[in-house]
Amino acid sequence: MKLLNRTLFYLSAIILTIALFMAGVYLTIPTHNTAATHFDTLIVLGYPANPDGTPSPEQRERVLEAVREYKADVAPYIIMSGAAAHNQYIEADVMAQLAREQGVPASAILEDVQAQNTIQNIYYSARIMHQYGWSSAEIISSPSHLPRAALIVNTFNVDQPSLYINWRTHAAHWPAQYSIFREAILYIGEARNCLILRFNGFPPSHFLPRDRAIN
Repeated sequence: MKLLNRTLFYLSAIILTIALFMAGVYLTIPTHNTAATHFDTLIVLGYPANPDGTPSPEQRERVLEAVREYKADVAPYIIMSGAAAHNQYIEADVMAQLAREQGVPASAILEDVQAQNTIQNIYYSARIMHQYGWSSAEIISSPSHLPRAALIVNTFNVDQPSLYINWRTHAAHWPAQYSIFREAILYIGEARNCLILRFNGFPPSHFLPRDRAIN
C-alpha cells in the first residue's frame, strides 16, 4: 500500500509539473506587437459552420465580436477568413453574411475563401492587407485559440517579412451553451498545441517556411 501511495504521489507530482509548465508556456505567448488601439482592419479567424450552413456557436460569437469592434471604430474593415475546410460551406461566406445581417455594410467586408487552417488564415489575410496597403490588424477568435494564433502571427512576421503586420489579439465571447468543462477541454488542447509548436516549430510549408523551434 505504501508503495502504491508513493507511486501515486510521484505520478501526481509529475502530472502537476507538466500541467504548470504547459500553462506557463501558453500564458506567456505575446498577445500583441503594438500598443495601437485603432487598426486598418479586423481579421476574423474561421470556424466551421453548422451542417445546414447556419453559423455555429463559436463562429457566431467571433463574428458578433468583430461587429462590436467595427461599430466601436476599432477598424473600418473586416476580413473574414476561412474556406470550406470541414464541410461544403465556405466559412468566410457564412461569417460575412452574418456580419451584413448585423448591419455591417458589404463594402466594409473582405473575404479570404482559401484558408484551410490558422496558419493560412494569417497568410491569406496578410496578403489581402498588403494588396490594400494596410499594415495593422486586430485578430479576433475564440479565447482558447488566440495564443496559438498569436504564436503563428509572431512567427509569421519573422519568416514572411514582406507581409509583416502590426497586430493584437482580441477574444470573442464563449457561446452561452458551452459548459465550463467544455471550455477547459478547449484550453487544455490549445495549450498542448502551443507547447508542441514552441519546442518543435512549424512544419515547413509555402505559408510558413519554418522547421525549427520557436524562441
